[in-house]
Amino acid sequence: MTPKPKYLFTSEVVSPGHPDKCADIISDAIVDKLLIGDKNSRVASEVFVAGKHIIIGGEVKTKTKMTTEDYQKLVHDTLVNIGYNGNPYFTRQECLHPEDIDVQVLLNTQSPEIAQGVDQDSGEIGAGDQGIMFGYADKETENYMPSAIYYARKLMENVYNYALKHPDKLGVDIKTQVTIDYETKENFENSNPKKIDTIVVSAPCVASININELRVLIQTIIDQTDIPKELYDKDRCKIYINPTGKYVSHSPLHDSGLTGRKLIVDSFGGYSPIGGGAQSSKDYTKVDRSGLYASRYIAKHIVASKLATKCLVQLSYAIGVAKPISVTVDTYGTWTTIDDNKLSMFIAENFALTPNWIKEKFNLDKPSKEGFLYADVASRGQVGQSDYPWEQLDNIKLFEQLKEKQWI
Repeated sequence: MTPKPKYLFTSEVVSPGHPDKCADIISDAIVDKLLIGDKNSRVASEVFVAGKHIIIGGEVKTKTKMTTEDYQKLVHDTLVNIGYNGNPYFTRQECLHPEDIDVQVLLNTQSPEIAQGVDQDSGEIGAGDQGIMFGYADKETENYMPSAIYYARKLMENVYNYALKHPDKLGVDIKTQVTIDYETKENFENSNPKKIDTIVVSAPCVASININELRVLIQTIIDQTDIPKELYDKDRCKIYINPTGKYVSHSPLHDSGLTGRKLIVDSFGGYSPIGGGAQSSKDYTKVDRSGLYASRYIAKHIVASKLATKCLVQLSYAIGVAKPISVTVDTYGTWTTIDDNKLSMFIAENFALTPNWIKEKFNLDKPSKEGFLYADVASRGQVGQSDYPWEQLDNIKLFEQLKEKQWI
């Protein structure tokens, strides 16, 4: 019997408790704190987590008053919120406890040469750096995210939330991975997933749980995750739960973390190129952050309005220059009524896409509990969550009219 053809694509996701994510979340908790105190703050503060030591380094310009003790408290509170809250079911040798941390603050003042290009007399904001950003969308899921990372993220969120509620069972340093079978390259190119081929979940557990008990627990969480039945069949899916066995020691005590080391996890799971610059740690003038949000916003609108079944938008900027120096749309040949050249021209002519425009559009200078917090975005992924301002389809009529008019 001839085996059924396969065409596989895989994405991974890590939980907020992963050391790299801890670094991202701390970095963005700093961005939140400084912007809430002074919306004109300029921030680029990376974090390195190694064992009990946490180093904050970078450049800031802000009127928000922060002492070394304030930064230390911010780090402590952030780790507690992530789930490293002194869990008594893990020893101090097995897992990071927040009262044990040592925080070093090595922040400098931002270069005035950068500021003179960013803060312009006209009120416009020049790009805080040069660079390229990519936004992506496809029709595979309800939020126009590709399947593998979308379902890997759902699995991670369920396992992580279980760990938060049951600290006597699981730790919060979790990884998930999903492999989608498209069966053929044509199906992949047309965003037509057929089934989930493989699931991998790795999660720490307390010493008293044996590996069989852990695997039954995680399997139950997988089965309860909201994944379409046409994609997930437990009996036909390869499932690896802690494939090397049980592990108890976890957290930054046993693996260092660094801001910006999970860019694929934060974006589109490898389905599209990435610009290379991190979003976490940076204020809205840094186009690594704001350019990603804007390009995702445009790509999502193009797919949602059925102008294409998948779409990649590239923006590029020069430091100190407000308007992007290039705007490029690539629909991978899936455009319907308007080709990529015309789509690129339309976007460039109808959306300013300056840092100031992006800031105003998504309220990027006003993080808040009522709106969004950058630390929350760092923990949940920079794109693909329906409540983010840059995920709102509030301009869909413009794109639908574009389709009807077949703009030239």
